[in-house]
Amino acid sequence: MDPYIKRKILKKHGTSFEEIEDYIAIEKKLIVSVNGKEMISLYCTPSMIKELVTGFFLTEGIFTDKFLMDKMKIVYGEEVMIDIPVDKDIFKEGMVPSRCLGGVTLNKEMNYEKVIDDFSITAESLKTIFNEYHRKSELFKLTGCFHSAALSDGERILVFADDIGRHNVVDKVIGYSILEDIPLSKKLMLVSCRLSSEIVSKCSRFGVSIIASRAAPTSLAIDISEACGITLVGFMRGDRMNVYTHTQRIIQ
Repeated sequence: MDPYIKRKILKKHGTSFEEIEDYIAIEKKLIVSVNGKEMISLYCTPSMIKELVTGFFLTEGIFTDKFLMDKMKIVYGEEVMIDIPVDKDIFKEGMVPSRCLGGVTLNKEMNYEKVIDDFSITAESLKTIFNEYHRKSELFKLTGCFHSAALSDGERILVFADDIGRHNVVDKVIGYSILEDIPLSKKLMLVSCRLSSEIVSKCSRFGVSIIASRAAPTSLAIDISEACGITLVGFMRGDRMNVYTHTQRIIQ
């Protein structure tokens, strides 16, 4: 399914108006059921759906076995419907909607594991990788409506995803990596959104070493990154960057 549609709009230039064809991001409601019982609903771009659901369920600890996702049945229509048959019933305990479009998170305490590794990258290499990631964000350039995320080993982009939801893109990248057996440890997660506690928490579960964004981090994201051993980098713009935690991984 295409991630956008074309629509005629009226655009103002100075004092004149012009009818043009514009590109609009598609937004679909995604309803996920387990054993026929609705568990979550969220809004997303209707692409990489299996990866999105896999990433969400595993980062939130709802499932721990990726092979359960092979049983997923996806039906596309006005809404995207998914049912996952499992051997035991799973209840939507403590599930609340996120404040941000397209995101859902669980209202529960997370157990953070410390990321301890010798992964590092030069500031110049990080800049080069981030510029490559930015060039891949074609849907944002086309519509102005997409977030994106990517996974890199410090030399190349391994996984890339677009979505209208900032949480969704991270779930898609993590889900794809898990399904394709791409290790997330000793990797960079590149994101277009602000560095929130939810984004850091999702990455910490799978041992991502560095998270970088053009935007700023929140105080809680910094606290979690410090506790988890994650290097958090914000304001990636040109030759600028701010390194907030575990600065040893960014070589000057």
